[in-house]
Amino acid sequence: MSSAPDYSMPAPRSFHVMTKPIGPLCNLDCTYCFYLEKEKLFPPDENYKMSDEVLENYIRKYIQSQNSPEIQFAWQGGEPSLMGLDFFRKVVALQRQSAGGRPVNNSFQTNGTNLDDEWCEFFAREKFLVGLSLDGPEHIHNRYRLDKGGMGSYERVMDGLRMLKKWRVEFNVLTCVTRQSPDEAVEIYNFLKQQGVQFMQFIPIVERAGDRAAHAIGLDLAEPPDLRSDNNPDAMMPWAVSSEGYGDFLVAIFDEWIKADVGRVFVNIFDVALSAWTGMEPGLCVFSRCCGKAVAMEHDGGVYSCDHYVYPSYFLGNIMDKSIEEMIYSPAQVKFGNDKWDALPEYCRECEFLFACNGECPKHRFTKTPDGEPGLNYLCAGYRRFFGHIDPKMSKMAVLVQKGRPAADIMGEAGEPEVGRNAPCPCGSGKKFKKCCGKQ
Repeated sequence: MSSAPDYSMPAPRSFHVMTKPIGPLCNLDCTYCFYLEKEKLFPPDENYKMSDEVLENYIRKYIQSQNSPEIQFAWQGGEPSLMGLDFFRKVVALQRQSAGGRPVNNSFQTNGTNLDDEWCEFFAREKFLVGLSLDGPEHIHNRYRLDKGGMGSYERVMDGLRMLKKWRVEFNVLTCVTRQSPDEAVEIYNFLKQQGVQFMQFIPIVERAGDRAAHAIGLDLAEPPDLRSDNNPDAMMPWAVSSEGYGDFLVAIFDEWIKADVGRVFVNIFDVALSAWTGMEPGLCVFSRCCGKAVAMEHDGGVYSCDHYVYPSYFLGNIMDKSIEEMIYSPAQVKFGNDKWDALPEYCRECEFLFACNGECPKHRFTKTPDGEPGLNYLCAGYRRFFGHIDPKMSKMAVLVQKGRPAADIMGEAGEPEVGRNAPCPCGSGKKFKKCCGKQ
């Protein structure tokens, strides 16, 4: 059994902090949102707005912790626009003071309902990358993305999208995949294309009803599983996508994309898969071999192991008292990151798609393998279907990339024989693809 990379030594120092300046507060009340209930973790009279003192400490310490050529900040929520535009003007001013001339990039995840000319002019001028939450056409989007009065948010989100396009703000769209989505996959994909969306992320909604551990701290949804305990799945929430359904959803979209959109539309899971098929470790945290380098920071400066692990037992410390390095390289966080690999069931280690999946997110590992071993990912069946389906096409694209050609050339080679990871490599070496071009 191979061991996980040793993350005990900080080299290079590069981490990702998902920053929540307004905490879990939001102007929407999306049915499937797992973060809104995090209000219960704070006192009833909590202010939730990040103070100037916390902001200044965070920006200074975060920039000091980075030895990369460029510095990346990520702002989420809740809904970060509730902090107001002046807060983010202060953000960029503080970043310039501390960056020492290094480029600073900001990403901003929003529901889009507060975007106007002033916001989008600022995003364009400061080169923010904006992530917009949009689930599809009106009847799909409004199914779960509701405001506090129970009304759909579609029209206001579309107004925000028009503003982003008007000011030529760089943006991508985050779409949540729910129980109904597999039957609507092509409709959703074509709708996003019609809106001029080039960069897409499809996020599976996987939430369980609260268990005893969650109820003990006042939460309705289940806590993530302890990877080393025998956890049985609790009842799934009614909006959660099924494992097979998520696989069907991805397959349907991939089949549309491969026809004419390679190199024109960018779907993050397809990009990550291609990197895996070319022998690189997937760059998306859920598919990486280990984790622990992407933490979440709340409005009060509290840092937690991950955005999906904002629970008291995963609290690492506060930015006002500790450096980011202290928290990232603490024994608890190093173990958290290495457990992603160390706790993998044998069923996963023997899977032909381990190189692409690596067990996916630990948050979703609450089912059992066919032989009864705990720790199997809830989405396993869906991923096996998806990766098996795309294998021939991904293998062909990997060969194209290894030859210095664009992956989009696959659209002109529809009549050529398919390649699989276990098939002879088309480069003519005589080896299996996975031992040749797929390994480079």
